[in-house]
Amino acid sequence: MSKPETVSYPQKLSYQLSTILLIGIFIYVGHGVLVPIYFSILLTILLLPVTNLLEKLYFPTIIANFIAVILALSFIVGVIYFLSSQMAGFLNDIPSIRLHLTQHIADLQNWVVQKLHISAAQQKVIIDNASENVRHSSGQYIGQTFLHVSETVMIIVLVAIYSFLLLCYRHLIKRFLFAVFKSEHKERLQQVILESKQIIQKYMTGLLIEMAIVATCNSVVLLLIGVKYAIFLGVFAAVLNIVPYIGLFTGLLFTVLVSLGTYSGINEIVWIIVGLEVIHFLDANFLMTKVVGSKVKINALMTIVGVVIGGTLIGLPGVFLALPTIAILNVIFSQIDTLKPWSILLSDDRENITQKKILKHLQKLSSKKK
Repeated sequence: MSKPETVSYPQKLSYQLSTILLIGIFIYVGHGVLVPIYFSILLTILLLPVTNLLEKLYFPTIIANFIAVILALSFIVGVIYFLSSQMAGFLNDIPSIRLHLTQHIADLQNWVVQKLHISAAQQKVIIDNASENVRHSSGQYIGQTFLHVSETVMIIVLVAIYSFLLLCYRHLIKRFLFAVFKSEHKERLQQVILESKQIIQKYMTGLLIEMAIVATCNSVVLLLIGVKYAIFLGVFAAVLNIVPYIGLFTGLLFTVLVSLGTYSGINEIVWIIVGLEVIHFLDANFLMTKVVGSKVKINALMTIVGVVIGGTLIGLPGVFLALPTIAILNVIFSQIDTLKPWSILLSDDRENITQKKILKHLQKLSSKKK
């Protein structure tokens, strides 16, 4: 009898890469439908402890689900209202900020002429070209802003409806998943569902707490320095800080530019950079590990790649959804033998390697003493 044909590892890898490509195309084409559903799934998992608590207090299931969704919707609307009210004064002051920035640009031109010997005429050509591009695109940006606002309102409404329905039919969906997979895979499926739920709950709640702490620290530092719009800039930088690595520099650059537009000196700018960098250092090395926890251990390379891919496929929502998605995929890959190499690629084991090296070094020292 002939031996059954086995699939070689290069063939398995090609199948997996082809599957990833097809999933990417599916997400890119259908992101208008998928993004609200994905946000609602995350919100549903986040609201499960609330609904369970309300049901223990003898609330009917539908009422408990409705109250949980309304609480979440109220929180989201409150945050949006707060940011909008803070942004209103900032938008009204944009002409003044632009005037101060023009003065700083003139000072920079003089410095370039003196130090780098580039004539003012050459600099003017470069600046005029950039200004012309901004003027031509400003009307387009305003139109896009109104479009994005309407899309955001629609997404929030859809997420609220989807979340309520997912909470109502969560047991039905769970039975469906167990019915799809074979009996020998049910234990692994149960493990994947449990770990994914724990990761999302821990990550999302920890992220909200961390964002609140960072926003408070940013606002206090900017208020002490005397920065105008300190609360708005502090909260805005904390929201951008959700995006790993990239958000820090974007928030810092925006804060510096706005501060340059409201100040004539440079000392405040230096203190802003120092203050926000210190907060970020404490956040990255202490707050993130304590509040968000060590469950979401994804290496920096895959984090950046995931953020870029998510932003390319579905825009800004993909940037924010990248990290929880990678964390869930890591859990799924770790439970499937053929996909475990991908789990190794996503994970960050530098701490384990460091701990092993330290233990080995200590063992050598103790053996020498003996």
